[in-house]
Amino acid sequence: MIRAFHTAATGMIAQQFVVDNTANNLANVNTTGFKKSQVDFQDLIYLNLRQPGIEQLQGQSVPTGLQIGNGVRVSGNTKLFTQGTETPTGDPLNLAIDGEGFFQITAPDGTLRYTRDGTFLKNANGDIVTADGFFLSPRITIPQDAASVSIGSDGTVSVTTSGAPTTASTIGQIQLARFPNPAGLSSEGRNLYRDTPASGAATTGLPSQNNLGLLRQGFLEGSNVEVVSELVNLLLAQRAYEFNTKAIRVSDDMLSATNDLVR
Repeated sequence: MIRAFHTAATGMIAQQFVVDNTANNLANVNTTGFKKSQVDFQDLIYLNLRQPGIEQLQGQSVPTGLQIGNGVRVSGNTKLFTQGTETPTGDPLNLAIDGEGFFQITAPDGTLRYTRDGTFLKNANGDIVTADGFFLSPRITIPQDAASVSIGSDGTVSVTTSGAPTTASTIGQIQLARFPNPAGLSSEGRNLYRDTPASGAATTGLPSQNNLGLLRQGFLEGSNVEVVSELVNLLLAQRAYEFNTKAIRVSDDMLSATNDLVR
């Protein structure tokens, strides 16, 4: 019965992780480019009182064993990079990736970060930046006299100026990055990811090439969180937590009954 206390406690701790993960998913239901996470579990080591298949009598082996589990633990939470819904905004610097890939962002320390959030702006110098002022990489600067900005599905950035309103000039090329294992990326906040040994090295290329997605100007990719699914997960976690507390109460009642025998 003492083992049951600890086993049920591991279940309660695991379900608390599920609630925390679900709460973060729901909190980011309106975050541009957000990717939901799911919690993964592993059962703990077993107490082997009798190994399956051992010889019980001469020439005869038992068909089953006697193994008592010690509960569960959270093995990790996996980012799911399914496509979010694309919403039209009409802003020429809003971009959505239709397919695989990440925008490359230069962090203040000069290293690269990666994002699915295509909410780009123009700073005072005309550079295309994120909401935090981080530069899009490769760096692209829009001329001060630009009258319009056009970004093709292949990432080509062109502008027309007031002096030549009918002639488009190419000023840069947006590149995307992809990873062998995007689930291995580290979430850094600010809608940014950092590569890790688990994600593998980034492979860069032009949109629509090498399995990279297309760019859609004037659109933003929304969160891939499904509210109904998250609420179902929340209810399941709540019930599982209650069942584990019930196991502790039953074990405590049995232990109390045993103690009463010697009174």
